[in-house]
Amino acid sequence: MIARLGGQASGVFARWLNKRIPPASQVQLNHRRIFILPSRAGLGLMLLLLIMLIGAINYQNSLIYAVTFVLASLFWVSLYHTYRNLSGLQVHGAGSRPVFAGESAPFDLTLRALDREHQSVRLMWPGETPQQADVNSNQEAQVTLYHAVQKRGWFKPRRLRIETRYPLGWFVAWSLVDLNLQVLVYPKPVDAPLPGAGRSGEGEGEQPYGEGVDDFQGLRAYQPGDSRRRLDWRAWSRGQGLHSKVFAEPLQDSIWLDLDAAPGVDLEQRLGCLAGWILQLEQSSQPYGLSLAGEQQGPALGDAHRDACLLAIALYGVAP
Repeated sequence: MIARLGGQASGVFARWLNKRIPPASQVQLNHRRIFILPSRAGLGLMLLLLIMLIGAINYQNSLIYAVTFVLASLFWVSLYHTYRNLSGLQVHGAGSRPVFAGESAPFDLTLRALDREHQSVRLMWPGETPQQADVNSNQEAQVTLYHAVQKRGWFKPRRLRIETRYPLGWFVAWSLVDLNLQVLVYPKPVDAPLPGAGRSGEGEGEQPYGEGVDDFQGLRAYQPGDSRRRLDWRAWSRGQGLHSKVFAEPLQDSIWLDLDAAPGVDLEQRLGCLAGWILQLEQSSQPYGLSLAGEQQGPALGDAHRDACLLAIALYGVAP
């Protein structure tokens, strides 16, 4: 029973759980969302208390009575404190970052304590490495959990288990929450020889432009990660906001990538070959374009172009 409530839920229990704890990007744990049972240590203590009580009755020993009732009182009080250590905790899914198939996807979580601290809180998915966090009163704690992914496309993990055995370990209180987390999984890159290069345009005026350092193209709103050397401090001093200068350079000898030209024994291997080519061309600063499912990307260079091409490959043939 404990194993079923630990994250392997299916069928009737899964439907009941979806009604009791519906999916949400932010969840606050309360009495409807928290389960609690004695741990193995707690079950052992209960057996010990039963034996001690039988001994006290048999021998009419007042000292054994006293010790038994004191331990029983501690056992009962720890039930409340274990539940209280989880109750009121807010859990928010902060998002994730795309990964390649075969890697571990990072999921960022934010834990918030509203009016009291929460000690020794463990977060885990079945079969994955758990993380433990302490959240001080009226503060937040950032936790990053990792989940192995094997298939391309959108990956949605199962319900997250949040548990605590604080303070004495005699009880385990837990909850199973669905934070609507998902991550984009790119195909696993495959090393293969690059296809031949071809001009993307016949004349100088037809050549596309990509990110570079030669020609000034204008300004755009500042984005985290932009180089300080490209910030327009004059516009900022005039109260026009923080902007970054955009430069470009002509792209020549572009390579068009096509699924039909990718080697492989199946679709996944051919898509992985396309992903490997994209990474190789980005590393060598070679402009490239992607033709897939009647749609074309580029030719161009840069992080935005790379991500757009990898997105198209990751979702190719995947049902929405």
